[in-house]
Amino acid sequence: MKKVLNTFLPLYTTTLLMLLGSGLLTTYISLRLAHEEVSGTLIGAITAANYLGLVIGGKVGHNLIARVGHIRAYVACAGIITASVVGHGLSEFIPLWIFLRLIIGLCMMCQYMVLESWLNDQAESSQRGAIFGLYMVATYLGLCGGQVILIMAAGMGPAMLLIVALCFALCLVPIALTTRTTAHPMSPAPMELGYFFKAIPKLLAATLVMGMAAGSFYGLAPVFAISQGLSTQQIGLFMGVTIFAGMVSQFPLSWLSDRYDRQHLLFYTALLFAAASLPLSLFPHLGYYWVLGMAFLSSMAMFSLYPLGVAIANDRVAPERRVSLTACLLMAFGVGACIGPLITGAIMQPFGGNVLYLCFTLCGVIIGSISWIRKRQPEIIVDAPMPHVVMPDSLTSSPLAVALNPGIDEEVIQEVMAETPAEDEKVEEPVS
Repeated sequence: MKKVLNTFLPLYTTTLLMLLGSGLLTTYISLRLAHEEVSGTLIGAITAANYLGLVIGGKVGHNLIARVGHIRAYVACAGIITASVVGHGLSEFIPLWIFLRLIIGLCMMCQYMVLESWLNDQAESSQRGAIFGLYMVATYLGLCGGQVILIMAAGMGPAMLLIVALCFALCLVPIALTTRTTAHPMSPAPMELGYFFKAIPKLLAATLVMGMAAGSFYGLAPVFAISQGLSTQQIGLFMGVTIFAGMVSQFPLSWLSDRYDRQHLLFYTALLFAAASLPLSLFPHLGYYWVLGMAFLSSMAMFSLYPLGVAIANDRVAPERRVSLTACLLMAFGVGACIGPLITGAIMQPFGGNVLYLCFTLCGVIIGSISWIRKRQPEIIVDAPMPHVVMPDSLTSSPLAVALNPGIDEEVIQEVMAETPAEDEKVEEPVS
């Protein structure tokens, strides 16, 4: 573990700084717009634009990396993001903010692809689990750290945008100073949508709903917190605790997933998600610590759903299709994350912030119902169930993250995610 940390420390530091800025920006924009009484529909549209950018970036990123190399691709994207963040402070024109969030989402997905393909290229097969685990820790620490900055900040002025811009500017430094420039770009996994629509339609539908819940949470949870009368510092703590719940949940989930039927586990986790969200939707004036506790439980369940869905889906397809499967699940999750904030934000506008957790309750019920419905003939597991791998949700990873999964055979990964054609490649030159 110490060797892995020393080898990949620049990439982990870059990840932490990048997610620090991203986590702070997402919460800041929702809070600022809610304080200015912007409609929930527009707040949802801004959030949806970010996730639409993430989905598009999954297609754009590999071409960019192949043409200019890892370092130049990352530097270009970080520069565009920094300029886009500053652009939020130059104008309050909401359509411009929607466009800027789309650009930020697209560029961040390219950055994820740079980091994850780089990690995979430098990783030995025996190290992939430790490398991916530390990458996940850096991801969640960055997201939670952004909320800590919000707690310490005074007010919601433009200075917050400058802090976000500083984070994205500083995340360039570890990448620019590293001497490791031998990473080779990989193509994204091919998506066999037709096959998976027939093979695992219920899981794709459930993944879409999971994305709706996660996208609504990241974009609209600060609006819910404002409706509860919380101060900016309390909202920062609320967001930090609920995001941290996502990391906490992964470790007991990994233990349970390897010992109990995953289909049943998904059903009960979805019911827990619905049950924990219901009080927050019905009682508008709960005490602060009750809100914090119930939201923590709700987030633990919510952030457990996607990893469970991925594990179940991998048990249902042949090993050679598992790489393509991950790309399809990521797209389904991303599409859901675009739709969720739009619908939830529109409903929150007339009915209040508690609608967010009412939508979470409905999402939990829908996912539980989908997982409960069984075919007359039980589904056949084509291979021994894969060991459950601790992982972040798909909003903080790219289609290349599957290459770091130690449960998938490395030869299959390299075969499916082959290097891009030679005419599209350019060898990355060392950066002086």
